[in-house]
Amino acid sequence: MSDFSEIKNDAKTRMDKTLDSLRADFAGLRAGRAHASLLDGIMVEAYGSLTPISQVGTVNVPDPRTLSVSVWDKSLAKSVEKALRESDLGLNPVSDGTLIRIPIPPLSEERRKELVKVAGKYTEQNKVAIRNIRRDALDGIKKLKKDNLISEDEEKRFENEIQKLTDDAIKKIDEMLENKEKDIMQV
Repeated sequence: MSDFSEIKNDAKTRMDKTLDSLRADFAGLRAGRAHASLLDGIMVEAYGSLTPISQVGTVNVPDPRTLSVSVWDKSLAKSVEKALRESDLGLNPVSDGTLIRIPIPPLSEERRKELVKVAGKYTEQNKVAIRNIRRDALDGIKKLKKDNLISEDEEKRFENEIQKLTDDAIKKIDEMLENKEKDIMQV
């Protein structure tokens, strides 16, 4: 990285992507309603490799309490059913040839608390990612200082700017967790 604006823009872009990743993770945590994105993270053993469920069939939401997967290749139906059963979503799929119905049970208090813990785990992983991005940016600033491209005052100012970006991202992550917890615990 040749100058601070590149370092800062790179850090900001990577932090934004981390926040988007957390949003996607949270979308996969259900709050009692069926939605197709619930199955986004499920990987199916297909043709010798792990494949996203959306690449082996069509996911539909026939009603608020049911999902269905129309598997394109009948030979993969058992693999899809197995992947659904073994996911940490607590689903119990019912196979009918190439159509797999997945009733979404109402969330028990215990299951809600488990989902909040999973959300917390996702949050912590993303906070670690943000801190790693901060470390990379600070390393870039130190290199600029070492190469005598910036003064000590600029180094401190740039480090403070990166820290502000980091604090903002962590604050957004905490807000997202708080909102998801409310969503999950709402009966």
